[in-house]
This record gives sequence, C-alpha cells and structure tokens, in this order.
Amino acid sequence: MISESFAEKTYPDDVYVRLQTELLVIGDSLMTDRHHASNGNYDADDPQNQIGGIIPSFSLSGWLRHGMEKVVQKRGTTPCHPGESNANFLKEGVYSRDLESGYHEKGACLDDDGNGCIVLDLFGGFSNRPGKFMRRPISFTPVRSSVDYTRGQAEGHYRRLNRNIVSRNPDDGREPLRNTELDAVANLDGSWHLSFRERKPEFVGLLAEAIDFLGAHQTDMLHQLGGARNFGGGIVDCSLVNPLYTERELKRVFDRTKRPTESMLEKHDEWENDLRPAFVAALEERIAADS
Repeated sequence: MISESFAEKTYPDDVYVRLQTELLVIGDSLMTDRHHASNGNYDADDPQNQIGGIIPSFSLSGWLRHGMEKVVQKRGTTPCHPGESNANFLKEGVYSRDLESGYHEKGACLDDDGNGCIVLDLFGGFSNRPGKFMRRPISFTPVRSSVDYTRGQAEGHYRRLNRNIVSRNPDDGREPLRNTELDAVANLDGSWHLSFRERKPEFVGLLAEAIDFLGAHQTDMLHQLGGARNFGGGIVDCSLVNPLYTERELKRVFDRTKRPTESMLEKHDEWENDLRPAFVAALEERIAADS
C-alpha cells in the first residue's frame, strides 16, 4: 500500500522526466529565440551564435503515449486508439490493422463512471474530455548556467542540418541535385515537467513503467522520439526523477560536479523498494478493472 505520509505530503502533482540525447529532430518543429536570417549574419558553425528555443510538447506527448500504450498492452488489455474511428487515414485499412494489433476504438471503453480506460482517462481527447495531466514544452539554451531544471528546461545546442541528394553517375562527380535542411537540437540534457491535474496513484505507476519501457527500447525505431530517426536522431536516455526529491535535490541531479546526498540515497531506496511498487500495483489493479 502507498504510505499515508507520502499521500499527504508528496503525492506528486509535479513530476520530472530526465531526457538525454545526442540529436533530436522534432517532426512538429522547433521554435528558436533568434531569427535564422538576422541581417544575413547567421552562421550555424559560429559558437557566438548561441541560439536557444522551445521543443513543443506534441512529439514528446506522442512518444510518451506510445510507451504508455505498450505498458497497457503488455498487461493483456487494449488502450484507446489515438485516432478517431471515422478519421480519413491516408492509407486504406490502417485503422483496422491498428485495432487488430492491440487497440480499441477511442471511447469504446466509456462506462457509467465516465472514466474509460486508463489511457483515455489520462490523455482525454474524446467528446471534449480534457486530459488529467499537463505536458509542457521544453525550453532549451546552450548556456548551462541559464537552465532552470525545476521549470522543465534543458541544456541543448540548436543546429541546422544540411542533407544533399547527389547524382549517382561518375560523370557528374556527386553533384548535389537537391538540398534539404533540418532544424535539430544536439546534446540535449534536461527535464520535462509534467503536472497531474488529478491525483490517481495508477497514473504515477503508468508514467514510471512507460519511462522505463521507453528507456529500455530507445534504439527500437517505433519508440524513438521525433523525426529523422534513420539519421541517428531520437535515441533518448530517459528516467523518471524521484518524485520524493526536493527542489534543491532535483537541481543536484543535473549538477555534474556533485554526488547524491545521504538524504537522496535514502529517498531512492524508499521510492524503489516501497512506493514505486505500490504505484505499479495500483496501475495493475486499474488495468484489471478496465479489462
């Protein structure tokens, strides 16, 4: 059982996921804090061009939801499909094949209590149902001292990648035929701030299990984050920061010069040995009830 003191004092409204990746190409775009063509002086290789920006939460949310869906499926039941049953998909039959691979139609799980399956309950999105947790964007900056991890920020370096499609015949000498540009963030290390609007222990259990799953499957194509996955982007080390940590301890997690304190080690043991298993047990009870 979840301890009463934890429920009273630290039952988490706000949780943080640590994300570390060498290259992140976001399919739903990046927003930067400098105009790319500022008087023609922009040079992607110039270290003085320290560009920060925002990673929108759309791709992040889809990545996390995919991990949560897999957690539910591995326990023998189906989550809501993220698309509507009457959606106009580009490929014929894709919705039916999705359902056969472990989903049910969105909203088909709604019953008298109106909650639906745990994925619908958490994410909402059916008949104007709001989600039960807030997924913020991640703001990033190349200046480490400017990063506030308690606000879901990250150290990251904006890059514009160029890809040349070249000729294949020897007479043209690999002459470029087409050039494409991609906006990316390199060497990202920071936190993603999530806030629960409603406190349910099964939500915390689902989040913990999903982050573990995504971390363990980071090199699987389907579970990588963002776009351009064939080019080495989106392989993410991720972990749920211990919800017991104070704000000061949270900052210490990201301080490369400091080791965990005695208090942090004690909280680590409490979370891993007592509280996390209780949250996962609550998750499994909920999934069983949803089945």
